[in-house]
Amino acid sequence: GTSRQIPQTIIIGVRKGGTRALLEMLDIHPNIVVAATEVHFFDWDENYVKGIDWYRSLMPFSYGNQITIEKTPGYFTSPQAPERIHDMNSSIKLLLILRDPTERVISDYTQVYYNRVESHKPVQLFEDIVIKNGALNTKYKAIQRSLYDVHMEKWLKHFSLDQIHIVDGNTLIKDPLPELQKVEKFLNLPSRIMSSNFYFNQTKGFYCIRSDGRERCLHESKGRPHPLVNNTVLEQLYSYFREHNAKFYRMVNHSFDWH
Repeated sequence: GTSRQIPQTIIIGVRKGGTRALLEMLDIHPNIVVAATEVHFFDWDENYVKGIDWYRSLMPFSYGNQITIEKTPGYFTSPQAPERIHDMNSSIKLLLILRDPTERVISDYTQVYYNRVESHKPVQLFEDIVIKNGALNTKYKAIQRSLYDVHMEKWLKHFSLDQIHIVDGNTLIKDPLPELQKVEKFLNLPSRIMSSNFYFNQTKGFYCIRSDGRERCLHESKGRPHPLVNNTVLEQLYSYFREHNAKFYRMVNHSFDWH
């Protein structure tokens, strides 16, 4: 009695916002099934041309009472993704997980830094990438990805605000349950995720998952220590994002505890 369904909900981003943690935590819910990998259907042209049946073929099998969820963080910043998703299903529910934009930039850099170290490629200091000729390098991709207002504007051209639920990534890491309960409510699901589904792992410094009699933590690539960043550079980043954050708060009628 199972079949592969096109997702009724998509986690659209943001990269380094906590999308993997959110997906794994939602997977606890008996009425949710999740796609194993990031599909990149709506943001990569070479995948999009393969068509909707190809997309469906990558989804897990589900029962009629289950919601299929896919997550690809690249969707949020993709110019094509909002319209393409709307064309597939104009009434879809979207999940967007965000964190402090400056923290997100540093986390983005950290991931690239470790990837380069592991591939024996040369690495640059954070400050050397973020500052060019004494000024903030606003063309740096990681900074561009943190301009939430700029990207959100594109989504709101195709979807109403009540179709997009914003998860606070900073809160999800510190105290997962309240954020997940809000998602359950948004998806009209019975409340099934409980505090007993989580335990704090002292070694890793974040919450791990306990369900179906087994325990699991996020991959070791998650929660890596960030580099210590020069205070002057931090202040420049905070200052640059301040106006963008204020605009984003007005856009979504909600403010966050960001710098």
